[in-house]
This record gives sequence, structure tokens and C-alpha cells, in this order.
Amino acid sequence: MQLATIDIVIISIYAIAIIAVAQWVSRDKKGHKKDSKDYFLASKSLPWWAVGTSLIAANISAEQIIGMSGSGFAIGLAIASYEWMAAITLIIVGKYFLPIFLREGIYTMPQYLERRYGHSVRMVMAIFWLGVYVFVNLTSILWLGALAIHAVSGVDVVYSLVLLGALAAAYSLYGGLKAVALTAVVQVALLVMGGLIITWLALDHISGGAGPIAGFIELTHRAPEKFHMILSPDDPNYISLPGLSVLLGGMWVMNISYWGCNQDIIQRALGAKSVKEAQKGVVLAVFLKLLMPIFVVLPGIAAAVIAPDLGAPDLAYPEMMKLVPSGIKGLVFAALIAAIVSALGSLMNSISTIFTMDLYRHFKPQTEEQNLVKIGRSMTLLSITLAVIVTKPLLSGFDQAFQFIQEFTGFFTPGIVVLFLLGLFWKHATAKGGLAAAIGSAVLSAICKIWWPELPFMDRVGLVFLACLALAVTISLADKTDGGVRHTNIKDINFQTSSGYNFAALSTVLVLTALYTTWW
Repeated sequence: MQLATIDIVIISIYAIAIIAVAQWVSRDKKGHKKDSKDYFLASKSLPWWAVGTSLIAANISAEQIIGMSGSGFAIGLAIASYEWMAAITLIIVGKYFLPIFLREGIYTMPQYLERRYGHSVRMVMAIFWLGVYVFVNLTSILWLGALAIHAVSGVDVVYSLVLLGALAAAYSLYGGLKAVALTAVVQVALLVMGGLIITWLALDHISGGAGPIAGFIELTHRAPEKFHMILSPDDPNYISLPGLSVLLGGMWVMNISYWGCNQDIIQRALGAKSVKEAQKGVVLAVFLKLLMPIFVVLPGIAAAVIAPDLGAPDLAYPEMMKLVPSGIKGLVFAALIAAIVSALGSLMNSISTIFTMDLYRHFKPQTEEQNLVKIGRSMTLLSITLAVIVTKPLLSGFDQAFQFIQEFTGFFTPGIVVLFLLGLFWKHATAKGGLAAAIGSAVLSAICKIWWPELPFMDRVGLVFLACLALAVTISLADKTDGGVRHTNIKDINFQTSSGYNFAALSTVLVLTALYTTWW
């Protein structure tokens, strides 16, 4: 499949326009030079629409579009639980986590951990997150994006990696979080539109031109095995999505870690004008998460009917792009690139924030503000360069990259969630207890993986979480140091939310109840 000249023109216009808009929105006011607050937190001036769309722009990447479509091809609609359960998680994070983080006035998640537990916890977690963000998250986004570009345009995978890295750097390097967040509304609008076009055309193709609704009904008849939200133990994909554990077990741990403890996500809310503005942005993100399976999962299921003999599941979305006519194909391709570069830009900014504010400033506390911005930009460029170099050697052997990423992060997320939940809401948690949970998470997960390989990884996450929680509580109670010295005082925090927020929460629960009841 090759792109026509009109498609290449549209893609080029998009690339030039998004770089130009990013530079324009992040320009300095007359007489003012960017400081660390401007670069890393967008001057704490982000409106709700920028918070909401940038949350989604950071989340919807090649990992979601390509990876979840691939899992939709292999597993079916059940993979949508990652999106739909995330909607409820966002509601919880917006109500209970964000008021605390914004009250603390922090730049990074490790900074909060230092205030709560001490310096050693901050250093350990800062180094850990830098490694994961560069060698897991950046590389996975780049790899899946490069595969899509290669499948659609024929451009060599290595060249595609370089092009994506260069575009992401040009888009986000100068302006930092402001460039990423204020252009997110354009990126998200484009990728949603492109995704819906793919879904529409795929379903219309299945119906023989009778329209997407008829195509969806036909799809449920031709592939009924793909429309079960809760998989039974005899399902071959049960080990990936183990039945009720999706609703009651390890997925909660995965989602709370991603949406409530993740620098790449929380940083968007830290740049909001206020708590209320951040919560409005969360509501927008919840609405978009409910819609996401329509354009990241359904194309994969459709591909299982249209092209069942694909060489690898992650080729499902690029295969569906072949249905798009020239001209529109350029728009859809630009939407895919928008998803990739917005996620890359967001992640690069978070990497530079953690390195600069948690590590560099610790060793050189007298560094001037403008120099901190320069260090942040240098780290942004270094991180994407390193990721481009190591991506192909690391990920070329996986056919379902989304599932690989979930399982890898599942080794660490139980301990991270324990660390934050006890730090936020239990004043007796101590640094020794928190570190024991963080380290124990990797050790216990590895033991389970080796000695109980048939245990679904999501069940493993849930069991390890409970074990780490018990470990942290036991050690904290036995620890003679005063864990309450740095405890988060939540008594003076107002956790009440607006009637609009409460209505959105109730509506989300009702919608998800209907969806799971329909496709149980």
C-alpha cells in the first residue's frame, strides 16, 4: 500500500502546522524568559480543555491504536476493559488524588514521595521511572508507530523511527508542557476523526456498503466469540484477561498506577489553573475514554473478519487503513502520526522534568531557572535519541506489544500503588515500609512468574499487590521511626466535587454497567 501525492501533501501540511502551532502557543511574553515553572508545568495556567485533551493525547499513542487493535484482532472486545475501567479510575483520581497533589505544589511524583517518605525513596523512584519511560514507554510508542508507517507507506522501519523522533522533538522541545498541552486539542480532534473514519469504512465494508450500523450487527454475527467482555477459563485468551479479575482484581491496580501515580499523566493536571479546572479536564477525558474502543478496538475485530490470515495481530490497524481512499488516507495517516508524536512529546517532557527537577537540581541546587530549562531541553533530546537507537533491538521480537507492555509494567505496579495509597491516606506508613513494597513487588512478581507461570498476569498483579500491602503495613508498624512526621494531612483538603462532576461519575457507572451487562 502506497500513499498518493495528495496524501503526502496532507501529511506534510499537518507536520508543518503542528510544529508552527506548538511554537506559537509556547512563545515567551515580551521581556520574560521561560523558567522551570513555565517549561515543566505550563506556568500552571492550563484550562480544563487542555488538561482533558492532553490527558488523552498522552494516553492514546501507537500503543493504544496499533496495540489495542492488535489485541482486538486476537482477543476481541474484552481488551476494551483497559479503556472502560480507566474511565472509573479517572473519576476516582480526580476526586481523591488531584486535590492532594495540587495542594502540595509539586513538579513530579518523586518529589511528592520525598515529602512523604524521604530523599532515598525519591531517588530510587526517579531513577526507576526514567529507565521505564525511556526503555519501555518511548520505545514501544516508537516501535508500533514505525510498524504502522512501514505498513502504510512502505518507508523502512528504521527511517520511520528517525522521522517520528525528529518530529516529536521539533514539536515539543522548545515549549515544554505548554506546547504539548495547548496543541493537544488539535491532536486529539484529528486522531478521533481519523479513528472514526477507519471504523466507519471497516464496518461499511463488512456490510457490503449498507452502512456502519449494519456492519456492526453483521460483525457480531460473524465473530460472536469476539464480543465477550468477561472471558471464561476455557477461553484461549483467559491468561491475558482472566474473567472477573478484570472487574474486581489486578486491573484496578494497573489503572490506579497509570492514572494516579504516573508522572506522564499527572503532570498535565499539575499544570492546571486550579483543582476545579483539573477536575473538569478529567470529566472530558472520561468521556473520551468511553468512546475510545470504538476506534481502537473495533477496527481490530473487523480485521479478524476481513483479513483473518494476517501475519501478526499488530498489523490489523494498518490493514484496515488500506480501505481508506486517497486524500482521506492522508488525513487518517496524519491522525495516526498525531497520536504518536503527541504521546512521545508528552513522555519526553515528563522524562526531562524528572531528570531536571529530581536529579540534576538535587546535585546542583543553585542552578539558575533558565539553565534548568536548557537542561530539560537537552534531556528531552537525549531521551528520544537514545530511544530511537535501542527500539528495534528491544521490541522487534514481539507480535502483541500492548500485552508485553502490560505484563512488564505489572511487575512493578503493585508496589508503586501501595507506596502511593499508603503515603496519601495512611499516616503511619514509613519509608522502610514503602521501599519494601516497591522492591518486594518486583521480587514477588518474578517468583510468581517463574514458579506459577500459568497464573494470569492480571491475577498475579492483584495477589502481589495484597502481599506488598501486607508487607508495607507490617514493616511500617514495626518501624520505630515516626512515619507521621511527613504524613499527608488530608483533614484540611476539600474532597467535595461539583454537581457536574458527580453527574459524570454516576453516568459513567451506568454506561459501563449497561455495556458489561450487554456483552457479559
